[in-house]
Amino acid sequence: MSTQTATPELRLWILEQAQAGHSPDAVLQAMRQSGWDEDIALAALEHTLEGFLAEHARLQECPLAVPVPEPDLAQSPAELCLPDGQVVRVVASMRDPRVVVFADLLSSEECEALRQLAAPRMARSETVDNSTGGSEVNAARTSAGMFFGRGETALIERIEQRIAALLRWPAENGEGLQILHYHPGAEYKPHYDYFDPAQPGSATILKRGGQRVGTLVIYLNTPEAGGGTTFPDVHFEVAPIQGHAVFFSYDRAHPSSRSLHGGAPVITGEKWVATKWLRERRFD
Repeated sequence: MSTQTATPELRLWILEQAQAGHSPDAVLQAMRQSGWDEDIALAALEHTLEGFLAEHARLQECPLAVPVPEPDLAQSPAELCLPDGQVVRVVASMRDPRVVVFADLLSSEECEALRQLAAPRMARSETVDNSTGGSEVNAARTSAGMFFGRGETALIERIEQRIAALLRWPAENGEGLQILHYHPGAEYKPHYDYFDPAQPGSATILKRGGQRVGTLVIYLNTPEAGGGTTFPDVHFEVAPIQGHAVFFSYDRAHPSSRSLHGGAPVITGEKWVATKWLRERRFD
């Protein structure tokens, strides 16, 4: 080579060698043997591999993927008829991250009944404290909420069985249904639903049912403005429409799942949602 310039072709070759498993030292040696000046070769190698090695290291730290809930969408159906007779429409489906939007999961009567049951028990929402395994009030979450026990009433049990059929995941692997109420300005800033394995409190949390692997958010009313569910990594937002729901799964407790999501601020009106978190195993 007459000029010692790191061309796009050279950078591509360096990446191909790294992807094939050759060490940086071996690639540098090959470049020297081909007549490259060592300083120029080293600079080209470091510049090209900087991003590749960072991504490789990040992925090496990923927990192993685990099975997750998954609706039966192999044939791209427009709607799913569930065992209890409820016909749920498929509005949108994304593969990476895994996000599915459903319509008509709950009737307006069921939505109203959940709100009435929950209203007397609402309190300031808390988040999981990963450092202790307990819960705490967090400024990132400005809603009020409560939990129903699994199967607490006939209505709750019917909804839980419907969710289990829709997502093909055992009802006993679900946490109790949580109801949240957002006033104007209330929000839940972007976050992950899985428990961070690196945090000291996670071991205690995971004893009850293992890791979270999926989330279903059901909209119990339609706010006048705002209140959507956002997925910042893919610039996607789901509008909160009564009876609709958004499902997303995460097969590993790691940002590579791209399951970062949040509840956008309510601008006008109020927002009520029901959230179902799904675990790897039976949750008691």
